[in-house]
Amino acid sequence: MLTAATAFLVALPGQVCAWAQLDAAEIVRRSVEANGRNYAALPRFNYLKVERVPDGSTRTYDELMLYGSRYSQLLAVNGEPLSSDRQKEEQRRLDEVVRRRSAESAAERVKRVRIYEQERARDQLLLNEMAKAFDFTLVGEERLGSWDAYVLKATPRRGYKPPDMRARVLIGMVGTLWIEKNSLQWVRVEAEVIRPVSIQGFLAKVQPGTKFRLDQEPVAEGLWLPTHYSMTARARVLFFFSKNSDEEESYSAYRPAEITPNG
Repeated sequence: MLTAATAFLVALPGQVCAWAQLDAAEIVRRSVEANGRNYAALPRFNYLKVERVPDGSTRTYDELMLYGSRYSQLLAVNGEPLSSDRQKEEQRRLDEVVRRRSAESAAERVKRVRIYEQERARDQLLLNEMAKAFDFTLVGEERLGSWDAYVLKATPRRGYKPPDMRARVLIGMVGTLWIEKNSLQWVRVEAEVIRPVSIQGFLAKVQPGTKFRLDQEPVAEGLWLPTHYSMTARARVLFFFSKNSDEEESYSAYRPAEITPNG
């Protein structure tokens, strides 16, 4: 995914004109800073997540912050609420997690929360690296939903050195960013692999057709959070086996998380 989140101040009318004169690199730099503040605020929220699984069905979860890390409580399958018995079982599981986390030692809690934060950092890595990995060209403006946005094209930057194997995929990608003109927040990000990229030496390659998309909207003043994420992954392992996957999630009903120790 509050109250302590740093507010991102909306530009004054005079600033809007100045921002219109920013070059593509500065627009992206400021938008990445704003996105970093958004991401830092995400653990202060609970929200609903609808996840599409490989067989095409959907699962709806309540994504809860409990004692410093997430817990996903199943609410519905294919849009249909769970049966009474299943609801009781899911509530029993939630109660057990609360009991266990509230009773854990300080060392156990630190270990669990560290794992959660490491997962968050991995999830955010590619988005954070985009400003370093690409050269951006401002190609125009577009109305996207309710927002007037700058449209920027991204192409691989010569000499970019990925910080780890996961980020290597960026050297074979192109992308498009839609950045809201006044707040410089990301409205949409799309990227796609256009040439194979080795990610584990000769063991695996990410293939063309791998792509992702992220959509965001404001949930509070100066704070934008995801509403939709999708990823199509195409890879070849050991040059013989293909490994394909498709993910799609939507997010809604953001609300401040209840206060528990460490979140």
